[in-house]
Parts: sequence; C-alpha cells; structure tokens
Amino acid sequence: MAILVAAASLLIPAGSASAGAHTTTGVRTVAAATVQALATTQPTLRQGSTGTAVVTLQRRLTALHYDVGAIDGIFGYSTYHGVVAFQKVNGLVRDGIVGPITWAALDRPVIPKPRYYHSGYSVETNLTKQVLYLARAGSVVRILDASSGKASTPTPLGNFKVTRRIDGWRESSLGLLWRPNYFYYGYAVHGATSVPTYPASHGCVRVTIPAMNRLWSIIGIGTPVHIYR
Repeated sequence: MAILVAAASLLIPAGSASAGAHTTTGVRTVAAATVQALATTQPTLRQGSTGTAVVTLQRRLTALHYDVGAIDGIFGYSTYHGVVAFQKVNGLVRDGIVGPITWAALDRPVIPKPRYYHSGYSVETNLTKQVLYLARAGSVVRILDASSGKASTPTPLGNFKVTRRIDGWRESSLGLLWRPNYFYYGYAVHGATSVPTYPASHGCVRVTIPAMNRLWSIIGIGTPVHIYR
C-alpha cells in the first residue's frame, strides 16, 4: 500500500510543489483513489463464497484478532460473524457482506483497545458496538460478535468476575444457554443458536456456539468481566 501511494504521488506535476496546499490535496486525492481502486479489485464476498479471496479475507480478519475459526477458504457461519464483528467495530453497515467499503476498511481498520488492564485474560463487552473482547496484558487478543440484552431486559453494567460455569446446555429463565459463564446472578456470557446484529437477549451476552467452544478453555472461574457502553 505504501509503495502504491508513493508511486501515485509521482504523478503530481513538479510545478505544483511550490503550491504546498495544492500538493497536499493532490496527494490525498490520489491516495484515496488508490485505496478505492484496490478495494474494488476484490470480489464482493458473502456467506457461501469460496476461494482465494475468502482465504485473504480470513487471514486479514485473523491478523486483526477477529474470531473466524479455520482459515479454509469457505465463507461460512464463523466467517460471517467475524465480518459482522469487524463491521460493528468500524461503524459500518452490519450486513456480513464484504464489498468495496468493507474491503477499504480492512486496509485501514479501527484497532480497539481494552478499557481495563489485567495481566491475564479478561472479558470486556462493549454494549454500544455489540462485541465482546478477549483481552490480555493491555491488548485485545480476540474479538467476537455478540448480542446483549434488549431494552426490556438489559444486560447489567459493571465490573464482575466469572463465578460459575456449566460445560453444556443450561435452560433457565433467561433462555437456553450453551456453556454459560455466570458473572452476576443468572447473567452469563454464553453460546447461543441465535446471535443477531442487535441487542436481543434476555440480559445475557450471547456469542455463537462455535465461538464459545473456542473461548471455553481460555477463560475460567475468576476471569474478570467488564460490561460497559
């Protein structure tokens, strides 16, 4: 990218160098056009897509710490939720489709940081963005798509710890929970069969079942849990 932008800047006439404002504007215009051109060279991807472009997408999302599961060239369930999580963090339309705008954002992504520092693993849920961060030593090491409590049954805000876990299904007054990690009374971070792009739970923090399976062995009793907007 840097090489392409630098090369593009050579297209600016030498005479414009004396007009500093015009030079800067010209560089920015060419750079923006270059980014857009690169974005539009990639195919639009969605669930069901396969091939090398999907591998490129999965590798990029994985490098940015989004939970996409295996890098297998198949745009499946986990890749879809990884894309949605990326779109949430970057303020894009949450449609799970990777078109020119999402490709461009993948070139210049927002890099989230945890609000709290712990030397070990911790869990943070940003209710505004509807994502869950797995953090460690001041860095976000995994980003998961999430759905928290709807307006009538909100997720409690605050600083908690995992106090109880169940390795399997649990049916409760808050719904059907897969591998729940309880942090406040009956509220838990858990896997669910439905994780929409908006707050929809009875108060818990939902992630997908495959995402919870990948998260399960990393967190445990005593893991800090921070819920905020």
